[in-house]
Amino acid sequence: MIGANLRHLRVFLAVAEGGSVTRAAALSYLSQPAVTQAIAKLEGQTGGPLFLRNPQGFFPTEAGEVLRRRAVRAFALLDPALTEIAPRLPRIASRPQLRALVAVTEAQNFTLAARALAISQPTVHRAIAQLEREAPQPLFRRSPLGVMPTRACTALARAARLAFAELDQADAELGELAGREVGRIAIGATPLARSHILPRALAAFRARRPRLEIRVLDGPYATLLAALRRGDIDFMVGALRDPAPIDDVVQERVFEDRLVILAGAGHPLMSGRPDVAQLAGYPWLVTRENTPARNQFNAMFDAAGVAPPTGVIETGSVILMREMVQDGRHLACVSRLQAIGEIGRGMVQALDMTVPGPSRPIGLTFREGWQPTPAQAQILDDVRAVEGE
Repeated sequence: MIGANLRHLRVFLAVAEGGSVTRAAALSYLSQPAVTQAIAKLEGQTGGPLFLRNPQGFFPTEAGEVLRRRAVRAFALLDPALTEIAPRLPRIASRPQLRALVAVTEAQNFTLAARALAISQPTVHRAIAQLEREAPQPLFRRSPLGVMPTRACTALARAARLAFAELDQADAELGELAGREVGRIAIGATPLARSHILPRALAAFRARRPRLEIRVLDGPYATLLAALRRGDIDFMVGALRDPAPIDDVVQERVFEDRLVILAGAGHPLMSGRPDVAQLAGYPWLVTRENTPARNQFNAMFDAAGVAPPTGVIETGSVILMREMVQDGRHLACVSRLQAIGEIGRGMVQALDMTVPGPSRPIGLTFREGWQPTPAQAQILDDVRAVEGE
């Protein structure tokens, strides 16, 4: 793991910026042999030289430039949060200490954090104590119910996670240069993405990169957004929000989609062109409150001056919708693309009516300033290509 030793990375940056072991040693408060040893260890991890050495100095190789760029981005995220707690922390904080801090911040319990990291509880306590010795006040507030991170501690935990994500991307890019598939791509997928977009995009991607690990995470939009912002996933695919939910993410429209109303083959409303008042008398399956699809569903009844149905079943599962509407009574409101497979196979049918309202933008969501690796850029292009299909 290229980012296992943050101090070695800082030494590497000092050499890259100064072009000299001597200057890097002075900047890092280390001996020249210590600087040389740090670079040698990093080159052993990357499997090749990071610098071209000549009488004029040290100049980054292609691999060295990849690592330099990612390391600069990682420390630009990490160092402001470290400095806010204590000025010396950027020089002395280690990755194991920061991993312990992240784990305790998330678990709010030392025992659970130790289990998550597969290390002993005293080791976690020691790591936090080492960081707190530099801070003017504790990073966690202890109580009988657990430990609560301070505001500065929470900010540092988030910065550390994002910095580690950058270093993971450095691993992937360095592996790419060496002709190896390294790391994995993590995608946050809404129900629409899982049923229509991702199967096509992943099939295309797999044809070119059959060995790279891909992880698809599902869940409510808010959960996926939180995972994206802390670096657990690389990007999200699904319905976009208007406006964007927060200013540190970017949305990219890929195509438009509309809502349809699903029914079973024997439903009474399949024989004509129903109006909104008729719809209100049937049991429904709809998405969660405050989602774009649910808001549009509610607006359809509001615009017609009709009270919306009560006792609805909230779900994002097309499988559950499909099974329920086949009873000839239930109706479901869902994205057309999300149900296009079921409609095409004749498992459900769409009522002959248009759900009022604008089409919904579908696309990609990623962190502001995020720079994808070549593999991540390829899978993004595969998602974009689904529109052409």
